[in-house]
Amino acid sequence: MATTQELQDFTQQVRRDILRMVHAVNSGHPGGSLGCAEFFTVLYQDIMEYSTDFNMDGCNEDMFFLSNGHISPVYYSVLSRSGFFSVEELATFRKLNTRLQGHPTTHEHLPGIRIASGSLGQGMSVALGAALSKKLNGDGQLIYSLHGDGELQEGQIWEAAMFASAKKIDNIIVTVDLNGKQIDGSTDEVLPMGSIRSKFEAFGWEVLDIVQGNDIEAIKVGMSDAKTKTGKGKPVCVLLHTEMGNGVDFMMHTHAWHGKAPNDEQLASALDQNPVTLGDY
Repeated sequence: MATTQELQDFTQQVRRDILRMVHAVNSGHPGGSLGCAEFFTVLYQDIMEYSTDFNMDGCNEDMFFLSNGHISPVYYSVLSRSGFFSVEELATFRKLNTRLQGHPTTHEHLPGIRIASGSLGQGMSVALGAALSKKLNGDGQLIYSLHGDGELQEGQIWEAAMFASAKKIDNIIVTVDLNGKQIDGSTDEVLPMGSIRSKFEAFGWEVLDIVQGNDIEAIKVGMSDAKTKTGKGKPVCVLLHTEMGNGVDFMMHTHAWHGKAPNDEQLASALDQNPVTLGDY
């Protein structure tokens, strides 16, 4: 199991990957990717049980589904550095004929990717289907999914939430990235959602908060706690309180970097704030 320092080093390199990928093609979504770098690192390096000998069935291993697919840069970086495909392939992000599309897709057969995502609101339904499949097959492993808080404005999310509790799907941990921002501004400005905790609880879910959602140790403790809540008749929701653009001072505390690439000068500044640890691609 990785040490906290190793996880921090891994996260820092992931941030470098995100920045360099988006800058290279002047396209992509760095804000949410940076905000979830610690979460993905802990999930793939500490929490989940999986094999890098990838198959779509995912039998007898934990499975992850990214619903807010626009944060693909962090997903691709962590998958590659976890051994699913070569780190060098990150250099093809969003280029012609790449397997690393702006939003994850499946027809390129990129290891680690089980659904096409980015049309927001659909990932929870897919994850619940996988969770039900594991129950029917007597497979005791868990399903994980990640969603943006702005994504919760999609109606399909709440249909899925209602179904999950009604059918007692208790082998799933749904995480919501609560950064309070989306492409057009704050979530409160675009469409206020009130208490997300109260909403999930009203739908019959077990809800946990990770208040320090960009802290490695807090995520480890919170996700480990979430695992202890599974198998008890309720689906589990983790509210992950993050900062969009975390780790790059000029990208934090604003929604402006939701879908904007840094220029050369900005890239240099951002990389200076995140020195190389594992080696760039």
